[in-house]
Amino acid sequence: MERAEILKRVIGILTEAQEIRRAVEAGEEDEDHPELESRVVTQLLNEMLPSISVPADAAPQEVARLVAAALGPALQTMAAGFSLAFTSLAMAHDAGQTDVSSIEVLQTLALQVEAGFFDEGA
Repeated sequence: MERAEILKRVIGILTEAQEIRRAVEAGEEDEDHPELESRVVTQLLNEMLPSISVPADAAPQEVARLVAAALGPALQTMAAGFSLAFTSLAMAHDAGQTDVSSIEVLQTLALQVEAGFFDEGA
C-alpha cells in the first residue's frame, strides 16, 4: 500500500473511531461493546500490513529478518500517519479554533494528503 493510502486510511480510522465514540455518547450504540473500536483497528491492520511468506525451513534469524523487512516500512508509515493526525488536531486545539470540529480538521488533512502535500521529498 502506498504511503498516501496509508495516511488516508489512518485518518479514516480516526474519523470512524470518533464517530463510534459520538454514537455511544448519544446513546445510539451500546457502551458495553468496546469491540466496536477494536474492530476498526483490526480492520486497519488487516488492510495495511503486508502478508509475509516465510519458507518452511527458514531459520529463526531469517524469519525475524523477513518479518522486520515486511512490517517495518508499513508500521513506520502508520506511526507517521497517527503522528501527523495528532499534530494537526493539537495545532487546531492550541490555536483555539473552536469553530472547527476535529472531524473537519481530519477532513482537511485527508484533502492535503490527497493533493500530495505530504509526499516524501515534497
